[in-house]
Amino acid sequence: MSEAFERLAATLDRRFWIAAIGGTIVALILLGVPSAVIPNPQFIRMTPTEPFNVVVWLASAPLAGLLLATYLSKRGAAATDIHADAGAGRATLGGVAAYLAIGCPICNKIVVLALGVSGALNVFAPLQPLIGASSVALLAGTLAWRLRMRARGCARCAAGSAGGPQPFSLGDSG
Repeated sequence: MSEAFERLAATLDRRFWIAAIGGTIVALILLGVPSAVIPNPQFIRMTPTEPFNVVVWLASAPLAGLLLATYLSKRGAAATDIHADAGAGRATLGGVAAYLAIGCPICNKIVVLALGVSGALNVFAPLQPLIGASSVALLAGTLAWRLRMRARGCARCAAGSAGGPQPFSLGDSG
């Protein structure tokens, strides 16, 4: 095993896996219920669920759960690392894109307002697989980046963790 992989494996403790499993379950529900991929009486799809909707849903939920775990299960120097919340915007964008990709195109009020019902079906619906693929790629890339950061850590933050994180200033020489 490489040294980087060993460092990463050492950070993936029980707390991380519990947060990842819990986050995956929450993501499955938060993405599946309002988009009616999970049939329920509160939300009804006006168009049938397509196979790519299910694929994007099942691919994005575990990625979102693992990403959530990288934010929730911080320990030691990582808990005070000023870079610990990096990537949150990409994770959020990936989750929103996943929701847009798996949802019913004519049930999305914003899309219908912008494009009309026929535009939602003829313009937005054909783009949903591309949005879904982009979402999964963004979530996977952000997860890989967060795990790499987690394994590497921040030497400046680890060195300064006794006194808290050391913010960047223009006077720093590196």
